[in-house]
Amino acid sequence: MGLAEKLAQERRARLAAERMLALKQAELSSANRKLGEYALALTKRIGETQAEVETVRDENERVKSDLTIAQAKIEVAERRLWHSIQTIQDGFAFFDGNDRLISANTAYLSVFEGLDEVAPGVSYQRILDLLTDEGIIIIADEQAEAWKARMRRRWARMTPPPEVIQLWNGQYIKLIDQRGQGGDVVSLALNITASVQHEAQLQAARDKAEAANRAKSAFLANMSHEIRTPMNGIVGMTDLLSETPMNDEQRLYVDTIRASGEALLVIINDVLDYSKIEADKLELHPEKFDLERCILEVATLLQPTVRDKGLTLLVDYDLFLPTLFVGDPGRVRQVLTNLVGNAVKFTPQGHVLIRVTGVPNAERKTCDIHVAIEDTGIGIPADKIDHIFGEFNQIEDAKSREFDGTGLGLAISKRLITMMGGAIWVESDPGKGSCFGFRLTLPTAEGAQPAPPPDLADRLKHVVLVEDLAINRAILGKQLRRLGAEVTDCVTGTQALSAMQGSVDLVLCNHDLPDMDGLELAATLRSRGWDKVPIVLISANPGIIHADPNHHLIQGVLQKPIPRAELFSRLMDLGGGVLPRPKAAEAAPPPVRRASGDRRLMRVLAAEDNRTNQLILTKMTKGLNIELRLAANGLEAVAAYDEFEPDLIFMDISMPKMDGKQATEEIRRKEIGTGRHVPIVALTAHAMMGDRENILAAGLDHFLTKPLQKKLICEMIQTHCPDEAQPVLAEPAEAG
Repeated sequence: MGLAEKLAQERRARLAAERMLALKQAELSSANRKLGEYALALTKRIGETQAEVETVRDENERVKSDLTIAQAKIEVAERRLWHSIQTIQDGFAFFDGNDRLISANTAYLSVFEGLDEVAPGVSYQRILDLLTDEGIIIIADEQAEAWKARMRRRWARMTPPPEVIQLWNGQYIKLIDQRGQGGDVVSLALNITASVQHEAQLQAARDKAEAANRAKSAFLANMSHEIRTPMNGIVGMTDLLSETPMNDEQRLYVDTIRASGEALLVIINDVLDYSKIEADKLELHPEKFDLERCILEVATLLQPTVRDKGLTLLVDYDLFLPTLFVGDPGRVRQVLTNLVGNAVKFTPQGHVLIRVTGVPNAERKTCDIHVAIEDTGIGIPADKIDHIFGEFNQIEDAKSREFDGTGLGLAISKRLITMMGGAIWVESDPGKGSCFGFRLTLPTAEGAQPAPPPDLADRLKHVVLVEDLAINRAILGKQLRRLGAEVTDCVTGTQALSAMQGSVDLVLCNHDLPDMDGLELAATLRSRGWDKVPIVLISANPGIIHADPNHHLIQGVLQKPIPRAELFSRLMDLGGGVLPRPKAAEAAPPPVRRASGDRRLMRVLAAEDNRTNQLILTKMTKGLNIELRLAANGLEAVAAYDEFEPDLIFMDISMPKMDGKQATEEIRRKEIGTGRHVPIVALTAHAMMGDRENILAAGLDHFLTKPLQKKLICEMIQTHCPDEAQPVLAEPAEAG
C-alpha cells in the first residue's frame, strides 16, 4: 500500500472519528439539557410539596383549634343539658347494659330521699327491692314478689310498655323506659298526679252529667206520661162529642179544643223526638213502603187546614219514577209532615206543591230521590236561611211572629235526613215563597213496581183542560201529554166554551173557576149539545159536588191532590166516550146489627185506672158488637182473665197495686201449658225511646200510644175477633 493510500485511510478514519465525536457531543448536550429540565421540574415539585406541607401543617393546627373549641362547646352543652334535666320536675336516669345506674337527676333521686344506697352503680333489681321494702310505692292487692317479677319482665323487653305506679304520698308516676342498641336504658319518670286528678274530676263530672241526663230522660218520660194521660181525655172526649148533635157555635168550640189538643201533641212529640236525637237513641226501622202513598197520606192529613186557608195543595210525582222503596216510612212521613206543614202554615194564599223526581240506578238497585216542597208564602230573609235549621229557632219578624210552634220541626227534619244519608236544603225569595227540598238514596223494593202510565192516545186524542192555577195546569197538562193526548189549556170557563171545537174526548175541569164553577160549565156544555163528552171535575172538597143536585151532569170527581193511580184508573175507564158515573161519597159505617144465631159476643177486657179513660173506651166501643168489661188495676185484670176469659185485652201500663207489665207477666204465666195466648194491647202514655221495646218485652203483643184514637181501637178489636164470635161490625140488613 502506498503512502498516499495510508494517508487517505488515516484521513478518512480521522474524519469518521471527528463525526462520531460530534455526534456524541450532541447526544451529551441533549442529555444535559434534559437533565437540566428534569432538575428544574423536580425543584418546582419540591417547592410545591413544601408549600402543601406548610398548608397541611396550618390546617392541622386549625383543626386542632376547632376540636378544642368544639370540645369546650360540647362540655358546655352537656352541662346545660344536665342542668336542664336537673331542673325539670320529672325524673330522669341512665342505666348501662348491666342494668346499673349511671346517673340520675334530683327529681328521680328524691323518691329515694334518705337512702344513700341509690347512687350511680346501684342495680335496677336493688331499686325494685327498695321501692317495695321501704314502702315507697303502693301496690294494692298485688304481692311484692309478683310485682317485682312483673317489673323485671317489663324491663327486659326491647321497648318496655309504660307503667303507672302510685307513691306513698299519693303521687302518680308514669315510667317510660327506652333501651338502646348497646343495652343502655334511658328511664323517664313523669309525674302525672295532676292529670290523674283531672281525669278523676272529669269522670266525676261525666258521672254527674250522665246522672243529670238520666234524670232529664226520666223527667221527659214522666212528663210525657203525665201530659198524655189528661190529653187522652181531652182529645178522646172531643172526638166523642163531635159525633153528637151540636149547633154551629158548639161545634166551633169543640173543633177549637180538638185543634188545640192536636197542636199540643205535636209540640210534645217534637220535644220527645229531639231528646231522642240529642241522646243518639233514635233508630231507623227500614221496611218496604210506597213513597207516593206516603206523600198522599201527608197531603190528606193536611187537607183540612189547606181548605180552611183557601190554599191549593198539589203533588207532582214523576210518572216514570218507582214508588216502592226500602226505608223508614214513619220518619220519611215525619219529615214530609214537618216541611209540608210549615209550607201550609207560612202560606197565607196561593198554593203548596210537592214535587218528586228521581234517577234510578239499575245496577245498584237504588234510586236518588229529590223531593221539593214549593210554596207561595211569606218567604225567608237571606240572612236567616242558615238560622232556621237550628234547634228552637224561629224567624222573628212582623210577618212570622203570628205563627207558633216549638222551632224544632226543621231541626228534627235535618237530623232525620242526615241519619238516612241524605241532605236537606232551602231556597227562598222573601215575599214570594220558599222551596224546601231533600235528597235521599233509597233501595228499590223487591218485586214489581206499579205499572207504567198507559198509552191512551187511541182514547184521549183531545182533552180540554180547564184550570186557573198555572202550576196545576202545567202538572196535569204534562201528565196528559205523556199519556198521548193533545191538550188544550184554558184558564176560565169562558175560554173552555170557546175551545170546544171539533172532536173533544174529555173535559177535565177545576170546580172553582174565576168566572163560573165546574158544574155551571157542565150545565152550559150540556145545553149546547155536548152531552156525549165526559166531564170530570177536580176539587179539594168533593163532598160539595156530590151534594149539588147538578152532579149528574158530570162523570167523575178527582180530589186534589190527584193520585197517579186514580188518574190512570179513571182515564182507563173511558169507554165509548163516556166515563162511568161518579161514585157516591163514602158513607159512614153502617149501624151495627146483631147477628142472629147462637154465636157469642166477642169478649174484650180493658184494664184502665183512670175513670175518664174508662169512659172514653166505653164510648168509643159502644157501637161495636162486643161485651166489654173494665178493670181498675192489674190485680182486677188478672182476676177478670180467669173469670171473663177475654178474647182481647187492652192493658194500661201505669196502674196502682199491679201495673200493666206485671199483670201481663202473670197472665202469660197462667197460659203456660194451656195452649192459649190472648192478644194484649198496651195502652200507654209513655212514648220515649225504648218504652215500646220494654213494654213489649213483658209479653204484650201490640202498643198504642195515648191519646187513644177510636179508629185504632176499633181496628184492633176487629182484627182480633175470633171466628166463633159474632162479627164486631155486623153486615147491614138486606133491603126488603
